[in-house]
Amino acid sequence: SEREKQERIEVQKEKQRELILQLKTQLDDLETFAYQEGNYDSLPQSVVMERQRMIIDELIKKLDMDLSADIAMLSPEELRQRVDAAIAQIVNPARVKEQLVEQLKTQIRDLEMFINFIQDEVGSPGKAEDGRCECAGRKDGGGSCKPNTRCSGNRVNPEDAKKMRETGLHLMRRMLAVLQIFAVSQFGCAAGQIPRTLWQQDQANKDYSPLIKKLELSVERVRQLALKHQQEEHVISPSDLQDAPLGGRDELTLAVRKELTIALRDLMAHGLYASSPGMSLVLAPIACLIPAFAPSPQAMHPWELFVKYYNAKNGQAFVESPARKLSQSFALPVTGGVTVTPKQSLLTAIHTVLTEHDPFKRSADSELKALVCMALNEQRLVSWVNLICKSGALVQSHYQPWSYMANTGFESALNVLSRLSNLKFNLPVDLAVRQLKNIKDAF
Repeated sequence: SEREKQERIEVQKEKQRELILQLKTQLDDLETFAYQEGNYDSLPQSVVMERQRMIIDELIKKLDMDLSADIAMLSPEELRQRVDAAIAQIVNPARVKEQLVEQLKTQIRDLEMFINFIQDEVGSPGKAEDGRCECAGRKDGGGSCKPNTRCSGNRVNPEDAKKMRETGLHLMRRMLAVLQIFAVSQFGCAAGQIPRTLWQQDQANKDYSPLIKKLELSVERVRQLALKHQQEEHVISPSDLQDAPLGGRDELTLAVRKELTIALRDLMAHGLYASSPGMSLVLAPIACLIPAFAPSPQAMHPWELFVKYYNAKNGQAFVESPARKLSQSFALPVTGGVTVTPKQSLLTAIHTVLTEHDPFKRSADSELKALVCMALNEQRLVSWVNLICKSGALVQSHYQPWSYMANTGFESALNVLSRLSNLKFNLPVDLAVRQLKNIKDAF
């Protein structure tokens, strides 16, 4: 009985398969007939699938992929990853070779120019100080020169020698750049990045959860104080701050400067280091081969990240452009009615802090506190910090792989800081230099 039941099931399955094939055939015939008669605009589905199959087969052959056995078992995401990996194997070496060929062509041109320069300098006769060398030659090999003149022969003057030295140094730098390209392609490490083995092993296991907790507590405290000030309808103005007994150091200002800024500074400093210029220029070709007992890199203050971003984006040229200078002189809108982007506002804020604090030699902490106060006043703290986090060159050059910034992209911290985005602040920005400016104005 069981055997007969299994046989019936198999017969029924076979009939279903035959019926499916018959229906597909009839559907293909109907589409073909309608297309030939002009009643169906697009190609029949069978023809489209056949052409797509031909294209896919050709691509698989070109990419050297074998998906005949695994295509039914892999998910769409896994198939996409395999295709991306196969394309990368073809595209990436071609890009590296193209860049390398361009670098070598540039080096060859520079070397040819340098050789021609040396040949011209050596082959040309030297000149006296007054531009003339009058020497009378004799058949016996002797010679006589007029008084107050000197024959310099083939000597090169100091200016030409200086130019030759500068050209040689320039060529050495370019050759180091070519060596760096070879090192990146062969060893997989880039300039400005220090191998992870240079850091102590215990530092790689640092837990940043206490830093996030500290930031959450400081944000909540600032939020509560800001809500309290808004409920009391008390707005702090610069004139009130000068007459206050604590010189502007009210509870909200102290919480922002000594708690929120310090917590943000500590979290941004997790895994942050200062890249060495010497490492990038001289040791880049062998950076991957440096022994593990080399000295640890120096720590870096988060404020220096903002300064580096300001320099990388040509912040001084942007802020000191003639159009902005004229607009500020006549108290006109600088952007002409156009919305100011977060990048433009950040460059302007950094320039303001540098202009006010650098002449008085203020510390990096003071400048970071001023920037945070300015960001809260303009409700741009999250957007400004996000610009630093999304700057790939800064993160790759100055953060270790185990750092909070490199691991999470600072996402959770930005979510915490966003709790302050809808609050209005009027915090003093020049608190660290106000007394010094008053003393300077008095004299």
